[in-house]
Amino acid sequence: MSQQELKDGVERLVERFDRLIELVERSAPPAPKALDAGRAEAFVWNPAHNALASVRHVNRVDLELLKGIDHVRDILFDNTQRFANGFAANNALLWGARGMGKSSLVKAVHAKLAEGGKPLKLIEIHREDIDSLPQLLALLREDDHRFILFCDDLSFDHDDTSYKALKAALDGGVEGRPANVIFYATSNRRHLMPRDMIENERSTSISPSEAVEEKVSLSDRFGLWLGFHNCTQDDYLSMIEGYVQHLNLDIAMDDIRAEALEWSVTRGSRSGRVAWQYVTDLAGRKGVSV
Repeated sequence: MSQQELKDGVERLVERFDRLIELVERSAPPAPKALDAGRAEAFVWNPAHNALASVRHVNRVDLELLKGIDHVRDILFDNTQRFANGFAANNALLWGARGMGKSSLVKAVHAKLAEGGKPLKLIEIHREDIDSLPQLLALLREDDHRFILFCDDLSFDHDDTSYKALKAALDGGVEGRPANVIFYATSNRRHLMPRDMIENERSTSISPSEAVEEKVSLSDRFGLWLGFHNCTQDDYLSMIEGYVQHLNLDIAMDDIRAEALEWSVTRGSRSGRVAWQYVTDLAGRKGVSV
């Protein structure tokens, strides 16, 4: 082999090594960026970039506008206030009827306390990113702020094992949940699992009771279970009245009562969401921007 051939072979080998290094670097997770939690009040967790994306405008309503859920509202507010003040507080699971203000309550409570100057930040983590919770907790652990981790519409389906990561992140593991982090989740299911999934475990497992315990024990990690139920007609009308006053719509409740009730009948339910949808329609017909 000539010297030139040897030189060409070495160059080709070096080129292949460079390509291999580039591929490895691309597949490796990015280094965590320095956490600057003071730049915003709310964030969305982006595990692909190992970073928090700031939210300029949080989609929320004022706490005073949430009607018909006074009891759970006060419980969650008190729990969050204790946490913001550096005292002991519980993770919370808000479960129950659709459209009754579960996620709105979490965002409204955060806003109320943040306005009061508390070093409290809201971080939304998507259901499909639950596996990355340990990665996020490691990022938040040494920060001076206090964080509400919020997962909306949390539930688990058949053959979904990511609930184990959530169980470990909430209470388990060697390090446990950081003292400056609390976890709030909303769900239509109290145990976060579909009923047929639990029944299937009872009928097919060698030790049914143990299998079911593993599935439903996730909800035990939440010290607070706050139930939301379908509202009464009076609560529904009270919600509409509050929204009408908030938007300064010049209209009396007696003039829209029958129409508002008919709206709920056509939707097949009464809830805060249905009330807001009616008021949005009403405001549009009155030429008012929401």
